[in-house]
Amino acid sequence: MEKKSKNSQKNLIIAQNKKARHDYFIEEKFEAGLVLQGWEVKSLRAGKGQLTDSFVLLQNGEAFLMGTHIAPLNTVSTHYVVNPGRNKKLLLNKKELSKLFNGVNQKGHTCVALSIYWKEHIIKCEIALAKGKQSHDKRASEKDHDWKRQKQKIMRYNI
Repeated sequence: MEKKSKNSQKNLIIAQNKKARHDYFIEEKFEAGLVLQGWEVKSLRAGKGQLTDSFVLLQNGEAFLMGTHIAPLNTVSTHYVVNPGRNKKLLLNKKELSKLFNGVNQKGHTCVALSIYWKEHIIKCEIALAKGKQSHDKRASEKDHDWKRQKQKIMRYNI
C-alpha cells in the first residue's frame, strides 16, 4: 500500500462563494474553524453546502457565519429537528477578531465568506476582509481578466 505524502493531501474545497470575488476587493484573508453539528458535517461530506450570499456577522467579540445553507441528508433522524440556515460560530483568535472588528468599522468594508474546505480531517472556512466594488471597478476587473486570458492564448500559440 502507498503512503500519502503531505504534499498529496490538498485542501479539498466543499463550497465557494465566487460572487464575493466579483463584488469585492479582497484585502486580507483569514482561516477560521466552524462549530458544526454532526448532521452538518455529514452533509458537507456529501457536498451539500452553499455559500452564496453568506457573510460574517461580528458582535459581542465573536464572529458568526450567516446566510450559509447546508441541506440535510435524507438519512438524518426523523425525531431530530434540523435548521439548514442555522448561524454557525467561527473560531478565531483575539488578534484576528480585533483585525476584523477594526476593518469592518472602516467605511465600505465588510467581512465575507470565500470558501469552506477540508484541512486534513477538519472543516475550515476562509473569510476575508473586503471592500465593495463599484460598477466601473467591476468592468475594469473584467477587462483585466479578459486581457490576461488573451495573453495566455497568444503565448501558447507563439511558443
